[in-house]
Amino acid sequence: MEIEQKYLIKDLFSKVDDQTIQELDGAELEFGGWVKANRFFGDVGFISVNDGSCFGSLQVVYKSTMADAVACRLGCSISCKGVLKYTPEAKQPFELEANEVTLVGGVDDSYPLQKKKTSFEYLRDYPQWRMKTNTFNAVFRVRSTLAYYIHQYFHKKGYYWIHTPILTANDCEGEGQTFDVYADKKHPEEFFNKDNVHLTVSGQLHVEPFALAYGKVYTFGPTFRAEKSNTVRHAAEFWMIEPEIAWAHLSDLCDIEEDFLKFVVKNTVEECKQDMAFFSQWVDKDLMARLDSFVNTPFRRVKYEEAIEALQKAVKEGHQFEVNDIQFGLDLGSEHEKYLTEVVYKGPIFLTDYPKDIKAFYMKQNADGKTVGAVDLLVPGIGELCGGSEREVSYEKLRARMEELGMKLEAYDWYLDLRRSGSIPHSGFGLGFERLVMLVTGMLNIRDTLPYPRCYKDMQF
Repeated sequence: MEIEQKYLIKDLFSKVDDQTIQELDGAELEFGGWVKANRFFGDVGFISVNDGSCFGSLQVVYKSTMADAVACRLGCSISCKGVLKYTPEAKQPFELEANEVTLVGGVDDSYPLQKKKTSFEYLRDYPQWRMKTNTFNAVFRVRSTLAYYIHQYFHKKGYYWIHTPILTANDCEGEGQTFDVYADKKHPEEFFNKDNVHLTVSGQLHVEPFALAYGKVYTFGPTFRAEKSNTVRHAAEFWMIEPEIAWAHLSDLCDIEEDFLKFVVKNTVEECKQDMAFFSQWVDKDLMARLDSFVNTPFRRVKYEEAIEALQKAVKEGHQFEVNDIQFGLDLGSEHEKYLTEVVYKGPIFLTDYPKDIKAFYMKQNADGKTVGAVDLLVPGIGELCGGSEREVSYEKLRARMEELGMKLEAYDWYLDLRRSGSIPHSGFGLGFERLVMLVTGMLNIRDTLPYPRCYKDMQF
């Protein structure tokens, strides 16, 4: 019989959701995918097949006379044809009664995935395979969906996507934690006529000129930081989303961040129902309640000085931090962020008006002379999710701050030009994409949100 339609497994589950799966009852269909399980009972066997289009799998029922079906092991790829049966009374809403199963690609004894619980640490040694496990199959689909809604949000709001360079001669953060790039080690300046080219830590400096021409822009691309931090929240290569908005002040920036994040998280959770159900059952049982609160509760706005006072009060009342000497000017650690979001304010907070000495040179200097118009979004379980600021628009103030920090002004002369001519108020923030994936999936280690992690003392291939 000639095959009339070919379906992805995702299409079948979509028809279950909109209650039209009955229309396919009795239809002859063809699928291709990977074996998740193969069980055999007497004359009948059951193969669980996943094609990557969604978390759910298709149950294929076959007879013992189908040699290829009997031989299928976990990880094999197969092609199967048969009649779809609507099975509302069974565990699965449908199954395929196979009339043909073809073994396309077999596996040998070296295949590392087995039908048993495997640690995330073990799977990091097999990044070429781990996306076929339940957890990582869900993680990377959620990651893709988050990216889609990020672009959708900005497109709908009138932003333009700007591709800023990966190679740069500027250090946006000014901390020197960059990877140098050169074609000839003995003559690093030979290729670009510069000896200080490195991989970018941020697209911010390069996207600001576009904000002053287009009004609202954003970057979304890889960034690199040579910080020797072997923690669950740091990676050497990661992705950043960095909007830059003309005419926006600090309060406007907070409004935009909150609206943006709630849109992205809400829509991703709604689209990835199967994946989210898996995370809620096997990764973090409190995940959905936390995300519901994230989407539906207004974010608190707290000044840095208020946060310091709250932490000092905690120490006086007996709470022990690793860093207990809490004074104005302290660069808050993850333990402090955790306490503020989970104990004091019990939810996400915008922490604003930091001391200028612990923030970047480009941030707007407040009238008090000691703080800047900076804002970090701190979230329970994650810590800092976004960091941003209103930018300093005064040429004199910006130049003076750069001189104070001992920066090489000639390297940033092009950036100072923006303040010489046509300067206007503008603000922006940076969102670490992997931390957003951690927030939505409940994964606790940034390595488990990256397809191929590149971290300090940790890079497979």
